[in-house]
This record gives sequence, C-alpha cells and structure tokens, in this order.
Amino acid sequence: MTQAPLGSIVIVGGGSAGWMTAAALSSLVDSKDVSITVIESDAIGTVGVGEATIPDMLVFNQMLGISEAEFMRATEATFKLGIEFVDWGHKGDRYIHPFGQHGVDMEGIDFHQYWLRLNRDGGTAPIEDYSLSAVAAGAGRFALPDPNPRSVFSHLRYAYHFDATLYARYLRRYAEKRGVKRIEGVVNAVHRTAQGDGIAAVTMDSGAQVKGDFFFDCTGFRALLTGQTLDIDFVDWSAWLPCDSALAVPSAHVGPPPPYTRSTARPAGWQWRIPTQRRVGNGHIYSRSFMDDDEAERVLRKGVEGALLAEPRAIRFKAGHRRQFWRGNCIAIGLAAGFLEPLESTSLYLIQEGISRFISLFPNGDMPDILRVEYNRYMQKKFEQVRDFIVLHYVATNRDDTPFWRYCRSMSVPDSLRHKMELFRETGRIFRYDDELFARPSWVAVMLGQGIMPERCDPIVAALPARDVANSLQSMASAMKDAASGMPTHASFIASYCAATEG
Repeated sequence: MTQAPLGSIVIVGGGSAGWMTAAALSSLVDSKDVSITVIESDAIGTVGVGEATIPDMLVFNQMLGISEAEFMRATEATFKLGIEFVDWGHKGDRYIHPFGQHGVDMEGIDFHQYWLRLNRDGGTAPIEDYSLSAVAAGAGRFALPDPNPRSVFSHLRYAYHFDATLYARYLRRYAEKRGVKRIEGVVNAVHRTAQGDGIAAVTMDSGAQVKGDFFFDCTGFRALLTGQTLDIDFVDWSAWLPCDSALAVPSAHVGPPPPYTRSTARPAGWQWRIPTQRRVGNGHIYSRSFMDDDEAERVLRKGVEGALLAEPRAIRFKAGHRRQFWRGNCIAIGLAAGFLEPLESTSLYLIQEGISRFISLFPNGDMPDILRVEYNRYMQKKFEQVRDFIVLHYVATNRDDTPFWRYCRSMSVPDSLRHKMELFRETGRIFRYDDELFARPSWVAVMLGQGIMPERCDPIVAALPARDVANSLQSMASAMKDAASGMPTHASFIASYCAATEG
C-alpha cells in the first residue's frame, strides 16, 4: 500500500511554543519534502514568563545542534543549579531543591536513608549540604559538570534562566535558515475538515487562506484551533492548584546574579525571582479567591529587589489541560495544551515533550488512530506527573496563617500523590514510575524541605553503627564544600565562558 507522506505543516502562533516546534521539525525534515509555515502576528503578545528551565532544556538545544555559549549570549542567559524555596513549610524556612543527586548511594541503598539514620539522632547537617549543586548555588558559584564519573563535579546538573522572548527570536532565525516560512498576520477564521474532526485551513485578516496537512495550535490560552474550533474541552485542576492569576515585572539587578531561582511563599500564592544577565524577572502568582488584584500588586512590589523596569503585567489562567492534545490533524502545544504554574519551571519541558512525542510518532498522511491514542495517553500522563509534584508544595505545609494556606494544607489530593506521600512518611521510600520527570532526589528534597519526615529509615541502614554512617556523610559533605569553594563565581564564569567562545 502506498503511504502518502505529510507534505505541509502549519504552526499557528509563535512565541516559545511555536518556534520551538518549528525549530525541532526543521532540524529533522527536509524543507524540500515537508513545508513548514509559522503564522504569527506581532500585534498579539506572548505570555513570555518561561524564563526558568530544568536540565532537559540542554537535551533540546543539543538536539538542535545549538552552541551553548552562542545561545547564552543571544538569550542573555545565566545558569541555574536549582530552586530555593522560602517560607513554604513554615514561615522562616528555606531549602533548595537542587538539580542532581544528594550524596552517593551506598551498597545499593539510597543516600537519603543514611541521612535519615543520623537525623533520627539529631546528628547530621541539612540534606542539601550533600548536594554539590545546592552547595555551589548557595555560594554563588558555578562550573560545568565533569564527564568523569569518579569526579565530584560529575554530580553537577544545571539548567538556564533566559529571556523567553529572545529565545523565540533565536529559534526563529534558526528555523528560517532551515526553510521555515513565516507569515505575519492574524488568523480570523479556522476551517474544519469535511469530516469535522480536523483542520483544513485558516484564513488570515488579509483574506489569504493557508492550507496544511497538519496543524499545531500554539495560540496560547486562546487555543484557537483545539479549543475554539475543535471544541476540545478543558480538564480543570484548580481545586488542587487554586492560583489563577499572575503579575509579572522585570527589575534591575542589585548584585551578581545567583545561579538559582527563588520561590517565596506569599499569603495567597508565591513570588518568583529569576535572574538573567541583564535583568531580573519577577512575578507574583496568586488566587483571586483569596486576594484581590490591588493587594497582589502591593505584595509584588514590596517583594521585588531593585528598581522596576516596567509596570506589572497581569496574566489570567486556569490550571489543567485539554482532554485531548491531538485530535484529527491538529496538536495543541504549550499554553494551548494546558497550563501548570511555573513553580518547578516545567512549562518549556511540557512543550519539549509535546514536540518530541510527535516526532517519535511522526505520521504519514493517513494518520492512524493508534498514533493519536498513544500521544494523548503519553501527554496526559506527563501532565499528571508534573501536577502531582507541584501540588506537593502546597499540601505539604504546616502554614495556617492565612485562609489560602489553610485551604491548601487541608485539600484532598490526587490518589497518585497521596500514595507517594504516605509511602515516604512511613518508610522514606520513593519510587519512580513510567519514566516520570522528577526522580527520587527531587521528591526527597521537597518532602524533607517542607517537613515530611519519615517515621523510620531503611532497616539495613538502621542496624549500622552511627559512627560509621557519620564518618561517611562527613566525608561527602566536606568534598562538596571543598569542590564548591574552588569553583569560579557564577558571574565570572558566564563572562569568561561566553567571551572565550565568541567569534
């Protein structure tokens, strides 16, 4: 049987979602075989708050063959070793969720079980003292990981802070060099296929019609193709993630940019601080059920360090996702697919997953139903896994000082999250399922950081002499501290790294 290939792909909407999709596809298909068109309007703004990432972003850039230093110069990027959480478990608490592992697993047993063994007797430092990423972040230092697994620097993992608008522009240049065509204008009509389950074409405000074999909906919260045209309903998760508004504003630096994101809990939500090379991105995410907009702006302004460089910009959203991500010949990517607040910097990761899964299932012209079924199953699981990790931050708190936090600590949670919390609280065990994004060290960092202390540790570890365990952990902590102290400062590393490879 002859299989007709896809001949044309149309991406409606630009921004990070649109241009990441265009760049990835253009790196893999020949423009002579498959035409790729991005429809974008300068008159329609983008949300543009995705300035913090997780280490998976390195994989995406490497797939495109992008030079790291070139990317950092173009997007005014800094490095990120983790996230500092302030006032989440209790007011006055601080902890770091670092990238990478804590310590070294011994005898096939997770490192944190040894930490729990000593902590039970009050005889150990905070668990982040055993993470090189966390120690270096706290010291404001950075170095690239060492590929030699015997080196302590092999424990480092990192991501980026960058200007999302500049990143989209960078990827646009990348994609256009590879044959992607950009059409400027606003889509004012979307035409369904004769069968009604897909998209046949879109009509521009100029009257021009753009047809395609396959469409990507990158129109943000509007979800012009998937939501408004194909009528795919929205799965609402606001009962678990009650924040529905944000105010975003850039500010001037007040010192060298630290190599981590900061998330500070506020009376009805939280505030982010993301340092790029030229400015600091700030935002206050809050629930309008518990705080009005005027008070939210006062909280934001009070919490910003440095002079504001613009007026705060309001963003409205609802947590959740489209019930189907792929219907007919159309896939929703980015905010059109769903939104999970950027507490753990997963927005661009979910875009990557949407693109990568499509590429792995790349269809021919007849698009068998099984491809859509598999894609939707996979993306739903990814959204649910990220959802659970974000909800953990809200429900695992001892704060009861505001109505918002009293709601969060008492709300019901998804069964999948409740099981993880109960297992950890009883035994200190964490297991990873279905290739989920957040591995054991991440769950351990947040659960311990927010006050979930297991009732017991591994029985094999519990039987070990405390002195032997203490000596091993002390050696690890000293190695991490010594390694971090020998790193260059974050600012000096960026300056030399980018300058040395510029040309």
